[in-house]
Amino acid sequence: MCKFVRCFIIIAFAIASLSGKAARLNDRIENRPYADLRRWHLGFGVSTLFQDLSFSHSGFITPGGEQWYMEQPSFSPGFGVNGLVDLRLHRHVNLRFAPGLLFGNRQIEMVNHGVPGSDAATATSLSQNLKSTFIVLPFDVKLSSLRYRNSRPYLSLGVMPAIDVTRRRNDFLRLRPADCYLTVAIGCDFYLPFFKLIPELKFCFGMTDVIDHDRPDLTDDPDKFKITQSLRRATSSMVILTFYFE
Repeated sequence: MCKFVRCFIIIAFAIASLSGKAARLNDRIENRPYADLRRWHLGFGVSTLFQDLSFSHSGFITPGGEQWYMEQPSFSPGFGVNGLVDLRLHRHVNLRFAPGLLFGNRQIEMVNHGVPGSDAATATSLSQNLKSTFIVLPFDVKLSSLRYRNSRPYLSLGVMPAIDVTRRRNDFLRLRPADCYLTVAIGCDFYLPFFKLIPELKFCFGMTDVIDHDRPDLTDDPDKFKITQSLRRATSSMVILTFYFE
């Protein structure tokens, strides 16, 4: 988790630096003064992201005395691309739809602590790399402040259905293909002479159990199925830094 916090700090400093540069631009002439009066806006975005899994364990103990626990000890950056359709509803309210693709992976560590006195009392560990390719369909309500020359900060709230199209394998853990996230984001519109640059930091919180507990593919391999049996549920979360061009 410390590495995750450090990533947040780096991202925050990057946005603060960009905001400082934009503030210096405010002494210049106002760019694109009528851009926000248009009914529709189109654009695209590129992203970097970090994914996390939070596990809730069932307390399952195998006949051999093994008790397995899962965690994600580190965070690997992913990337994404998406389009942007923005509908102006009010002077300060926009409805946004930004379908796209997100690519990422999560390294999961599985540790057997073992029941004292059993043959499995000595700790052992396994690992699995969960790769994901998500088709995401985020809908957001964007709440913008007043424009100050060439910048306009905003807050957005929304939902993000996601479908993982990665090919499934007979591995220790298998994730369900569909999930839905609640999202909250902060960002700022920077008005450049020919387009708007919009950096946005979005926090995504999964609402469903993403573990596939029905594993007929492991019927003949109980040594792998014990990992799934050790989990009650797991929820996914993401942090996505996107730069939109509108």
